[in-house]
Amino acid sequence: MEQTTTPPRTRPRRTPPSTTDRPARLVVLVSGSGSNLQALIDACADPAYGAQVVAVGADRDGIEGLARGERAGAETFVHRVRDYAERADWDAALTASVASYEPDLVVSAGFLKLVGSEFLTAFADRYVNTHNSLLPSFVGIHGPRDALAYGVKVAGATLFFVDHGVDTGPIIAQVAVPVLDDDDEDTLTERIKQAERRQLVDAVGAMVREGWTIDGRKVTIG
Repeated sequence: MEQTTTPPRTRPRRTPPSTTDRPARLVVLVSGSGSNLQALIDACADPAYGAQVVAVGADRDGIEGLARGERAGAETFVHRVRDYAERADWDAALTASVASYEPDLVVSAGFLKLVGSEFLTAFADRYVNTHNSLLPSFVGIHGPRDALAYGVKVAGATLFFVDHGVDTGPIIAQVAVPVLDDDDEDTLTERIKQAERRQLVDAVGAMVREGWTIDGRKVTIG
């Protein structure tokens, strides 16, 4: 009989809450209007939330997300992919800009570019993204449309740590949104957005105040 071996279990990776009196430092990446960014900015106005948006980065100029950051007093920066000869050069520049703000957590809030290996190595266990489906179902950019087409009765949103795959990282939190009989893509998308935004604010706040542990694919806050 052929013997099989169990791969060694990796040790849990613990990120403690900040032990200083300063709020946790958030860098938020955006590509559009920045509605999720605004929800984080509004939450950070309460000192008890425990975080501050110190910088907002984007992959394009002239978007409302950058304007929201500026109005909130955060620094802003832009790295357009087309300005770099190689995608790896863009990734390195983005990594350097984010790192300069010494973030405790990096949040993709509608950031439409996939980051590369250098970025993921620099911010391993600190880069989170939100997706408008209950992963691992309906990955990609059309979560609500695909959920409706499949006929599911419950859709939702997922907050997860970004890894080298597409919507494949360890799951931090999920929220369910019932699919109504008269839903179309627009109505379902809007209700998911509202639930997704509340979840993002609640989970990020809990993470920075309580810390988190990643044990394989299991994420525990606190």
